[in-house]
Amino acid sequence: MKKLLFLSLVPFLSFGQNNPNPGYWQQHVDYKMEVKMDVKKFQYTGKQEIVYTNNSNDTLHKVYYHLYNNAFQPGSEMDARLQAISDPDKRMVKTFKKEGKDVKESRISTLKPNEIGYLNIANFKQDGVTATTKVVGTILEVTLAKAIFPKQKTTLTLDFEGQVPLQIRRSGRISEEGVALSMTQWYPKLCEYDFEGWHANPYIGREFHGVWGNFDVKITIDKAYTIGGTGYLQNKNEIGHGYQDAGVQVVYPKKTKNLTWHFYAPNVHDFAWGADNEFIHDMILGPNNVELHFLYKNKKENLENWKKMQPKTAELLAFFNENVGQYPYKQYSVIQGGDGGMEYGMCTLITGNRAFGSLVGVTAHEMAHSWFQFVLATNETKHEWMDEGFTSYISNLAMNKILPPKKPENPFEDAYNNYIYLAKSGKEQPLSTHADRYDLNMAYGISAYSKGEVFLAQLGYIIGQENLNKTIKRYYNEYKFTHPTPNDIKRVAEKVSGANLDWYLLDWTLTTNTIDYAIKNVESATDGVQRTGVSLERKGRMPMPLDILVEYTDGTKEFFYIPNTLMRWEKPNPYTGIKATVLKGWDWAYPTYFFEIPKAQSNIKSITIDPSGLLADVNKEDNVFVKK
Repeated sequence: MKKLLFLSLVPFLSFGQNNPNPGYWQQHVDYKMEVKMDVKKFQYTGKQEIVYTNNSNDTLHKVYYHLYNNAFQPGSEMDARLQAISDPDKRMVKTFKKEGKDVKESRISTLKPNEIGYLNIANFKQDGVTATTKVVGTILEVTLAKAIFPKQKTTLTLDFEGQVPLQIRRSGRISEEGVALSMTQWYPKLCEYDFEGWHANPYIGREFHGVWGNFDVKITIDKAYTIGGTGYLQNKNEIGHGYQDAGVQVVYPKKTKNLTWHFYAPNVHDFAWGADNEFIHDMILGPNNVELHFLYKNKKENLENWKKMQPKTAELLAFFNENVGQYPYKQYSVIQGGDGGMEYGMCTLITGNRAFGSLVGVTAHEMAHSWFQFVLATNETKHEWMDEGFTSYISNLAMNKILPPKKPENPFEDAYNNYIYLAKSGKEQPLSTHADRYDLNMAYGISAYSKGEVFLAQLGYIIGQENLNKTIKRYYNEYKFTHPTPNDIKRVAEKVSGANLDWYLLDWTLTTNTIDYAIKNVESATDGVQRTGVSLERKGRMPMPLDILVEYTDGTKEFFYIPNTLMRWEKPNPYTGIKATVLKGWDWAYPTYFFEIPKAQSNIKSITIDPSGLLADVNKEDNVFVKK
């Protein structure tokens, strides 16, 4: 009955490999875990079984697991990085004065044995046969008892014990807001193996990459604690805590101390949960009868904002459904916990002591990750700009509609300003930089979030907003439940628009080349003919098509479009009701360009390169000519 009920909940989930790239494959895992949590010691024990399907054409002799908890120990790579980087995450350090100077001390470096995080592994077996294991920091290296041949399955079992660290980054116990347990990246997590090989990256502080599969998880915990997280609760009428069906009164047997929560999560690549003995649990129905769950601390000062935020979450779901694609699960949970906001399968953990606008904003961003990362599962250790940038793009659009500003504004303005600041700072690194390899947290943040957001917003400038909207929807539809790469979004945009865009992906993501165009000179014709010559200059290395808007003294306007010849394509006129003239294309090797306006200079009020503001020109001061 439970299986039948589950299937009725998720009728439109696709379990196939929905990737159109010829020869594409991805690995598959089926997790079963039984976990017992000691809420007094913040320690837990568990058993794990994984049925691993090798869909590759390769024979595997080893497998690797992430043991993320091990990062929260003095002397770990995460600790070392905190001490070496010049702008460490403020949440992860203590700042104090020493000999008149500001000193930043890694919080991990001072953790006591009962405060650290750890995951210890024992009794590892493959199909019942003991395999050889070795722990190296946050990675478990396993030499298999027998090879896994192409298209074969194997069963991997292990026992584990863990300790929840003090809340320092993402996961942990007793957060700053008093949430007991933020259980993220808490279990032995199989590393992904794909067309690039193994992704057994140590946990230093950044992002994640996981294997698609199904999770069957049982968590035994003190009966006073309410859990929210990934997956559908299978025994809700036994558990209660706000999950039970309407009209059901849950009564626990006498002397019950603990409850065992049984969750099932289909077709996800992570499993997270939060728990507290003071959680309020609300549920509303969103679009398509998706259950929206809200779990937050019973604190008087936050109750109003958390209640007001709930219908806004339903509006956000509707917006993302319409502008990206249908949310594929029947549940999403917003859980107070963690150290800011972080996305997980079917849920997010966010800090909850916020103003209303901030609460909706962080929910918008993390919820948008359900599309850009938890359905379109890019490898965010390598392509962090895709999940963070695309999420920022769509969530800023959503917020512009859900909580519109008092004055109309460009929802991407902050992203452009941040990117231009970084580009001019001399500290920018290419977007192809591994997430852990940025020299500065500042450079990582602006690159991943802002430059990634500008990639999409500017793509709308290049191919037209309508084509961009179609691109986003097609990208989602064609690549959901797989691991798309940067080339995939580029190819979808090419197929939708007809433009060649290889130059754009290359320059924007693999280099730090900048866009910088200028109006060099405006001069009247000397032969008495009513026309005006305009000289343009390309100062930056990165080519672009140019939108130029001319406003005349009589109030009329005219649009001039200069194609980028690398595109082999021309953009439709983006300005309804304004005359458009397509000029000769501008080849990249020529640093200057000249065209004529068929009116006297005296009739020209202004000439503007990129009136939309969507061209990421690093120096906009020379983009406008104004009649004196």
